[in-house]
This record gives sequence, C-alpha cells and structure tokens, in this order.
Amino acid sequence: MGTVILLALTGLGLAALYFLVASGLSLVFGLADVLNFAHGLFLGVGAYGTWWAAGNLPGAGPDGFGFVLAVAFGVAAGTLVAILVELVLIRPLYSRTIEQVLVTVGLSLAGVALLQATWGADARPFPRPDWTRQVTGILGAQVPNGGLLLIIAAVLVLGAILAFLRWTRYGLVIRAGVENREMVTALGIDVRKAFTVVFAIGGAAAALAGALGGVYFGTVSPGQGGSLLIFAFIVVVIGGMGSVVGSAYAAVVVGLVQQFVNYYGTSGLGDICVVGLLAVVLLLRPQGIAGKVATA
Repeated sequence: MGTVILLALTGLGLAALYFLVASGLSLVFGLADVLNFAHGLFLGVGAYGTWWAAGNLPGAGPDGFGFVLAVAFGVAAGTLVAILVELVLIRPLYSRTIEQVLVTVGLSLAGVALLQATWGADARPFPRPDWTRQVTGILGAQVPNGGLLLIIAAVLVLGAILAFLRWTRYGLVIRAGVENREMVTALGIDVRKAFTVVFAIGGAAAALAGALGGVYFGTVSPGQGGSLLIFAFIVVVIGGMGSVVGSAYAAVVVGLVQQFVNYYGTSGLGDICVVGLLAVVLLLRPQGIAGKVATA
C-alpha cells in the first residue's frame, strides 16, 4: 500500500510539473492560435535565472526567504523573455501560422544554444533548500518534499489562473477572445494587449516550472525545457486545446500513467503508453477531454 501511495504522489508531482508548463501553452493557443515551440525557452530562462540568483543576487540563496527571492528573480526573467518574444517575433506573425512555427522552433533551438554557450552543456547541481531534500511520511509512504512542493505550486497556479480569467477585466477579454476573437475586435477591444498578457502569464508559469523543476530533479541543464515541452504538448492535446482545466486533468492522467507503468513495467514503457494514450484520444475524442466539438 505504501508503494502505491508513493507512486501516486510522485506521479502527481510529475503531473504538477507538466501542468505548469502546459497551462501557458493552453492559454496562448486558446486565445492567439499560436503553437509556441519556444515555450521551453521560458522554462530554461526561469531555471537558470533561479540558479544564477541563488548564488549571485544579494539576499538570495538556497534556503528560506533567499530561495523565494531567487525563484522570484527566475520567474521575472522568464516573464520578461516571454513578453519580448510576443512583442518582437510573434505579434507580426499572428495571421501566418507556418512562419509562427518556423520562428518559434528556430528560437527554441537558438535558446538552447545560447544557454549552452553561456553556462555549458553539462547539467549543473541546483541549489535546493535543505527541506526539499527530505521526505514526509504520508499513509506509510515516504514522499519527497520536492514533489509535494510542485503539487502545492500547481494547485495555487491553477486557482490563480481561474480567478484571473473569471474575475478580472483582462480575464473576461481573454475568455471572450477564445470564444469569438472577431466579435471582441469588432467591439473595439484591443485584443493584442490581451495576447501580451497571456504570453506573460504563460512565461511566468513556465519559468516557475523551470525553478521548481530544478528542485525536483536536483539539476539544471540547457535541454531540460525541450524534453518537458514534449509532454506538455501531449497534455495540452489530451486536455483540449485552449482549456486550462482540461490540461490539469490530462496532466494528472499522464503523470500517473508514466509513474505507475515505468515502475511496474520496464523503464521507458510509461512514455510509450503516454504516446499511445495520445493516439487513442486523437482517434476517439480529437477535441480532448475538456475541448468543445467543432461545429460548422
């Protein structure tokens, strides 16, 4: 029983990491119809920003308030990069899908190369707080605190995004833009500002995933964002393109399937099962778990 509890909670920790990355992807696609393959760059900037701040920023460090300050610096850096990417590269290409894909893929590759050139290609130890290296006893299972931190962060981010979408003016504009962007534009509302806000939110969530992913894995590397981005896209598709809640459901399914199958089967089999699950969803319910059926 303890093993099942441990696998379930560590699977939820992995799911939380996927959701933090996927939530921004889902928002950006839902409003702006942009498949942002450079989203992993925001994660990498957040991870390396936190890593750098913990060792160099005055007042920041691997423990206590210093770690919070380091994470805040990393999130701010990832958010700033996301805003710059939207303003400089994405905004001129909103009606040109192929060019969007080419630019974001190229930016993703260039971002990894820049991180490698700056800090090297090898993984570096991440400055984790001491308590995240410890475990907590839950129903007979010794659960790593790093995974529990991710779960708490994902729940808070989900709550914050839903509250923003429901109870703020920009949230209402974004929801309306997802439903009918042409009508919102016809009403004289500048949807472009909402695009920038969405990119900023997505960049912040991805950067937070990078910072807390460093705590979870214990290291940070230039290619970390790209590998997580693959599963984040799977989560977005299974959950329903543009649905944040659907991404949360899908992340839980993907994380649990991966964890249980990899443990009880052979290593890597969980990844294959996740891809198989994606294929089944595309065949039987292409709109995803929470997506809407397309109508003519």
